[in-house]
Amino acid sequence: MRPRVLISDQLSAAAAQIFSMRGVDVDFQPTLGKHPEKLAAAIGGYDGLAIRSATKVTAEILGAAKRLKVIGRAGIGVDNVDVPAATARGVIVMNTPFGNSVTTAEHAIALMFALAREIPAADASTQAGKWEKNRFMGVEISGKTLGVIGCGNIGTNVATRALGLKMRVIVYDPFLSGERAATLGVEKVELDELLARADFVTLHTPLTAQTRNILSRENLAKTKKGVRVINCARGGLVDEEALRKALDDGHVAGAALDVFATEPATENPLFGRPNVVCTPHLGASTTEAQEMVALQVAEQMSDYLTRGAVTNAVNFPSISAEEAPRLRPYVELAEKLGLLVGQIASAGVDKISLVYEGGVAELKTKAITASALSGLLKPILQDVNPVCAAAIAKDRGVVVEEITREAEGDYESLMRLRAVTSQGEIGVAGTVFHDGKPRIVRVGDIAVEAEFTPSMIVVSNEDRPGFIGRFAGLLGDAKINIATFALGRDSPGGSAMAIVAVDGDVPEEALAAIRRLNGVKRAAALRF
Repeated sequence: MRPRVLISDQLSAAAAQIFSMRGVDVDFQPTLGKHPEKLAAAIGGYDGLAIRSATKVTAEILGAAKRLKVIGRAGIGVDNVDVPAATARGVIVMNTPFGNSVTTAEHAIALMFALAREIPAADASTQAGKWEKNRFMGVEISGKTLGVIGCGNIGTNVATRALGLKMRVIVYDPFLSGERAATLGVEKVELDELLARADFVTLHTPLTAQTRNILSRENLAKTKKGVRVINCARGGLVDEEALRKALDDGHVAGAALDVFATEPATENPLFGRPNVVCTPHLGASTTEAQEMVALQVAEQMSDYLTRGAVTNAVNFPSISAEEAPRLRPYVELAEKLGLLVGQIASAGVDKISLVYEGGVAELKTKAITASALSGLLKPILQDVNPVCAAAIAKDRGVVVEEITREAEGDYESLMRLRAVTSQGEIGVAGTVFHDGKPRIVRVGDIAVEAEFTPSMIVVSNEDRPGFIGRFAGLLGDAKINIATFALGRDSPGGSAMAIVAVDGDVPEEALAAIRRLNGVKRAAALRF
């Protein structure tokens, strides 16, 4: 069955063609996103949802999306998607962070010029039949200091263009290294210094709890008198009431805004002022950018739905189409080892340790770890998958530890999973053989090799003569057919382990009888 994707916003028609060419059925309803109740009624039949900014993907919408696996946002911002709710439901959220970088950067530069030379007001005056040459006294860009708040893809593009305009560029970005700043030719500074020195301040940071109102009343007061502010990033980064007052007071000489706290912005405290330039969220609105982000989101979503590749996800590690086939058997191994431990454990898990040895250590272990957590939690929570597993584990206070190292034993790749519970530790290990099938190779301290099958019994017992006969006889009496029987022990007469693949489910009374056998320490029926 081919996956189905709904496009609920205005995307280039080329996106629909990409989906179809990649083996995905697509339903193009570009106005549906404006009607939440209609979207909620329709979303249950789709595996993917492709959107721009008009569609608001709320927790309510996600609650109706029973099949949904991926949301693709054609653009960089995902503030119109409830990402925590999507993660909790195991839905991958992708964006296209590079598709409109140049376009948005160019718009920021254009607004800076418009602000510096009062172009919109001068245009309106001239077209009204006036000739107010002396009224519009602008300022030069060259030689001025531009303060860039946020130096990601768009901020970097703005900075490099500003340098070409012979501006001095200072940058505030906690994640920008000194080496990267030197390579770009910009000066990295703290926020207070940027505010005090910049003639123009331009914002290029996402809207988060830390960046909301980053240009607050207090921070605007720290700016250089006569500063000009440009925001092409996100509404909410600037306290609009505080900016209005700073404009009225003359402390801020002008502002150019493409984004607003409330959109569509049909009214705003900054509207109607001669020293304010406003555009209706046009940062990404060029033919080239719209075509590019539409194509990118269609390609990314198609690759995920048909090949398992994860690109530009905001809530899951990226996996290329080339990596996906190599990762798949280890993802399967991780989930089954997690299921094994989750079904054996008789108490809540406090800590998980995952050790990757050899070739597997060179892969994207974050994705493998997510699958192990998913398997571990599934026996308790049922509705869990690798996308939401890490968040669920964190909410429950489970500590997750990852270790990678070179191969130390007989296996080219080995994965060890150790769970710490209030009643002790449970350790298992597994590998993937050349046939691509995952196998158990160790439980606790006992080496025992077995394939995973749909129904299994694992028994830990004392190594005593006659035990295997009594155990097998009990299974025969319960009419449980044995498919394979794997055995191991730590030493003669010590502890032993049996992993038995059986046909069909194991009745609870049969499992209880196994636990009553003399020498049995632990017995569990497993489903994979």
